[in-house]
Amino acid sequence: MFFLKAAYCRLYQAGFRLALPFFPYREPEIIPTCSGLDKVLKKENLTSILIVTDRGIVANGLTEPLIRVLKENGIRFAVYDKTEANPTVSNVEEAFSLYKDSGAQGIIAVGGGSPMDCAKAVGARAVYPKKSIEKMKGILRVLRRLPPLIAVPTTAGTGSEVTLAAIITDKEKHDKYGLISFPLIPRYAVLDAALTYTLPPHITSSTGIDALTHAVEAYIGRSTTKETRALALEAARLVFENVEAAYKDGSNHRARENMLHAAHKAGLAFSKSYVGYIHAVAHSLGGFYGTPHGLANAVIMPYVLEAYGKIVHKKLYKMALASGICTERDGRKKGAELFIQAIKDLNARMNIPDKIAGIKEADIPLLSGHAEKEANPLYPVPKLMTRSELAAFYYQIADWNTGRTK
Repeated sequence: MFFLKAAYCRLYQAGFRLALPFFPYREPEIIPTCSGLDKVLKKENLTSILIVTDRGIVANGLTEPLIRVLKENGIRFAVYDKTEANPTVSNVEEAFSLYKDSGAQGIIAVGGGSPMDCAKAVGARAVYPKKSIEKMKGILRVLRRLPPLIAVPTTAGTGSEVTLAAIITDKEKHDKYGLISFPLIPRYAVLDAALTYTLPPHITSSTGIDALTHAVEAYIGRSTTKETRALALEAARLVFENVEAAYKDGSNHRARENMLHAAHKAGLAFSKSYVGYIHAVAHSLGGFYGTPHGLANAVIMPYVLEAYGKIVHKKLYKMALASGICTERDGRKKGAELFIQAIKDLNARMNIPDKIAGIKEADIPLLSGHAEKEANPLYPVPKLMTRSELAAFYYQIADWNTGRTK
């Protein structure tokens, strides 16, 4: 990377790290079950709610426990269930129109990261009704307090119930960008493992590895703190110990509950320590092709970790130790290699592919451009990479790849 640009990236990241103690981070109040929402509704004096979700969640009956609480408390509600896997600007605008038309005073997001991101953006539109989503993208563009936002995760992976980001796709521009502002952090999070029982195995696996990706990128980056390192190590351990059990038996309450807490801890870690190139590449695939975010992260992670090389050996070794993957006798290099191999093996056992379908070679310059723009200078990655270096990952993960790289 050109020296001056590299220096700018590192100075930019150092500035954020120095400012970290002064940022208004907060954690949502945790509600252990849906039935506990009645106290929140009374506390916030809510009489009308917009539920933001998707059709799969509604079809599986996962909104019913919430609707039951709303009815018991005499709360009017409207349901927006058209959220796509990568929520779009159109999703946000449709949901915002329903929010206004229904006279809603607060928002409940039910589902994975997609409904939560959509709901956050709806909240932003509610307090900035004259601003488009595009004008609010980027860092610290949303400064007003949002309407009460309650996040109800039905997957254990995104950690979106604790993050300050909403990732939105602009289909017309083939772009995927983030709204990153502190008011977007939900005020409440319902961590009810029973809502994750019906999560299909393939989503259990990909969202579980998504949580691991958050923990890994938060830990190996250059803007960690004692708190985020501890959270990331604990999250990684919980994923390795529980995700496969949840994948094999969806009604395993202990595994499901532990995965919810893994996702939550990883979300707290990367909210403060950020992510890296795995996410940047995954977001570009989501924006261009609608590739599910958790799947993209799961496939990409081993390739990026290997590309970082020895600069991450010490930290991956520590993650391997914390996760029971290696012993102190193995040493840094071997421990790091064992950790990456453990990810590959876990993916394989849960039928996560090592390639992604649909990547077009002609799109790779645009894809790598989007990834480079997202990551540099914001993400405090262990090793800075150029657009051409990032382009190599798309060749590696493309399902038409026969060993060729560029």
